[in-house]
Amino acid sequence: MEKKELKRAVRERLFLDYGRNKNVEEMNRDEILHRMDNIFDYMANEMKMDIPGPLRSQVKEELASELFGLGPLQTLLDDPDITEIMINGPDKVYIEKNGKKVLSPVKFEDDHQLRYLVDKMLMPTGRRVDESSPFVDFSLENGSRINVIIPPLSASGTVVTIRKFLIDLNTVEDLVKCGTLDERMAEFLKGCIKARLNIIFSGATGCGKTTTLEVLSSYIDEQERIITIEDALELHLRQDHVVRLLARQANIEGKGEVPIRDLFINTLRMRPTRIILGEIRGREALDYLQALNSGHKGSLAVIHASSPEDVLTRLETMVFYSNINLPIWAVRRQISQGLDLIVQQEQLVDGSRKITRISEVGNMDENNNIAIKDIFVYEKSGVKQNKAQGKFKALDYVPDFLYRFEQEGISLDRSIFNQG
Repeated sequence: MEKKELKRAVRERLFLDYGRNKNVEEMNRDEILHRMDNIFDYMANEMKMDIPGPLRSQVKEELASELFGLGPLQTLLDDPDITEIMINGPDKVYIEKNGKKVLSPVKFEDDHQLRYLVDKMLMPTGRRVDESSPFVDFSLENGSRINVIIPPLSASGTVVTIRKFLIDLNTVEDLVKCGTLDERMAEFLKGCIKARLNIIFSGATGCGKTTTLEVLSSYIDEQERIITIEDALELHLRQDHVVRLLARQANIEGKGEVPIRDLFINTLRMRPTRIILGEIRGREALDYLQALNSGHKGSLAVIHASSPEDVLTRLETMVFYSNINLPIWAVRRQISQGLDLIVQQEQLVDGSRKITRISEVGNMDENNNIAIKDIFVYEKSGVKQNKAQGKFKALDYVPDFLYRFEQEGISLDRSIFNQG
């Protein structure tokens, strides 16, 4: 019998003994290893199978790695230099390391093994992936975010995308050191958080916007009551007084769904000092804007958009998902009066992540267009020796909301806005 078939046979025998959904924490490692030996002895003595000693040891070691870790995936999760893992079926595992996406030597035996590890990661979340629900988003306990999509929606077999949580980015100074922004921008954004501005962090998938939000949220005062709303637990705030709310998928009967919008509406009854939305993606945009315009200051949110201008367009579009018959000028007025700042982030060609624009959301003009006024930008100048070239610049514009810094007793040297 080949190693793959032998492993599958032993694994299925263990499932019969202990239950397919047995929690790993409840298993005794020595007991499991002893039970494996008994299974091998039975195969050799009763089923007359020839299982060489080295093969037996290898199968035991690999099964133990699956049962008490995540098998072939564990080494990639443990490598601090790997920021993303992209599994395109059992034979192709790509990683992002030092900003570059490369094919790794890691392979899974087959789709069966990959699905077993996916189910194991899913088990603590209460979510599922199967024919009736063929894709799912969830997070590991360490904050790494996972998306899974399976056949028939995926023609490549089980596809898993893991965006790892970067534990070494804790302060805005860490972001400065890795080149995400410069010192002037860092001081300005810290002041914006303390002055309770409403800020949206915008960018494409994987550009680092959620990490930037999380780092900046650490400057929220410990006395404030923070409520986070997410569809997969990704944010890990440092403060003690944090309430984390999680949207819920429908069950196998199609019932019990609790969308982000319902959580957001309930949050307004929970006396929050700050509301942090993991991502604005649908009808909750209307409730978000109404909250901003009803005195809920200091709200932070993430949105997928390619520019600050695109943020405004996406918000407008998502408001209309709610089937509310509002004129466009009324929606834009809510945006201009409620939203203060947009922080745009990008991943450049060399894999580095930069805040490319920090922009004030201004007032509407006579044509009902909202003014976007850039305060800081990252000016790209090309690529040299595979490294993106450019510099951060201030544009000699002092934002209109700076008076709020003074009201909150936050001092900021205005020279940081000087051009250059």
